[in-house]
Amino acid sequence: MAYGGGDVQDMEVDKRRESDESADDDLKEKQAVQDGEVQNGEEGASDSETSVTIDAINLDPEAEEVDLNHMRIGRIQGFEVLRKVKTLCLRQNLIKVIETLEQLVTLTELDLYDNQIRVIQNLENLSQLQILDLSFNLLKRIEGLESLTQLQRLYLVNNKISRIEALSSLTKLRLLELGSNRIREIENLDTLRDLDSLFLGKNKITKLQGGEALSNLTVLSVQSNRLTKIEGLQSLVNLRELYLSDNGIQVLEGLENNTKLTTLDVASNRIKRIENIRHLTELQEFWMNDNLVDNWADLEELSGAQGLQTVYLERNPLQKDNQYRRKIMLALPCVRQIDATFVRF
Repeated sequence: MAYGGGDVQDMEVDKRRESDESADDDLKEKQAVQDGEVQNGEEGASDSETSVTIDAINLDPEAEEVDLNHMRIGRIQGFEVLRKVKTLCLRQNLIKVIETLEQLVTLTELDLYDNQIRVIQNLENLSQLQILDLSFNLLKRIEGLESLTQLQRLYLVNNKISRIEALSSLTKLRLLELGSNRIREIENLDTLRDLDSLFLGKNKITKLQGGEALSNLTVLSVQSNRLTKIEGLQSLVNLRELYLSDNGIQVLEGLENNTKLTTLDVASNRIKRIENIRHLTELQEFWMNDNLVDNWADLEELSGAQGLQTVYLERNPLQKDNQYRRKIMLALPCVRQIDATFVRF
């Protein structure tokens, strides 16, 4: 089934360029209006002409996995015959309202990616749900999830959400994906102690704070926001992957307690020096391309990371040196890839 993710590597979010698919926030809403929906949420008369009813689809009552991807389904109805269904995929349809799912109490995965849903509602009975994907819809608020206490993965990529809220009861949540929204502040996450991966790329966050309680977090991505400083990470002692590219950060700092980091991405910022990371001896990937580094001596900061495999430094002043690759190889003999090119021996 094509739900919105499996392992972190399979998610909608690329490690280095998160949620790039969301160039135009309003394109989907414009399409929804064209399909018969007016701005106040009322359904227009032309819905029946563009969508398919479930009557035209043969459902197997014994099925545990049902995949109805890209079928032009306009309404959720007729699914009560699915007595044993565990995974239900309704990706890329024309659904506007979450409804009539009350009897599907066996559901553990529900995928409503890329529809026209405006409100999270009518999920109260799905108490066994572990994975929920509502990415690429028209949501403005996080709500209606209080009873989903078994939820482990929640995907809300590319909506119009402005606040992190109403998640306090989801104490088993391990992955939260909120990339490409309108969030300005990291907040209301204190009860999510089991959270392993948090993705907040392409929002409007100005300060790295509000995640102090997430001591089990191993992956944090805050790419393409409005950060100017690395801070607030002291308690995230289990962090292994940190993605901070495409911000306005000027100094590499604030990572004193993050000694387990294996991946550090600070590409496309305004950093002039490689500094304050000599203690990150577990680093395997270091992304610092598109910054302002011009001092070769700074590479000494990476010399303690004996497992360092990949270094990106292209489009820094250092690259103007004719011996650019050779000098990196001499300074960091363990590296196997410099920028996009593998090292030859």
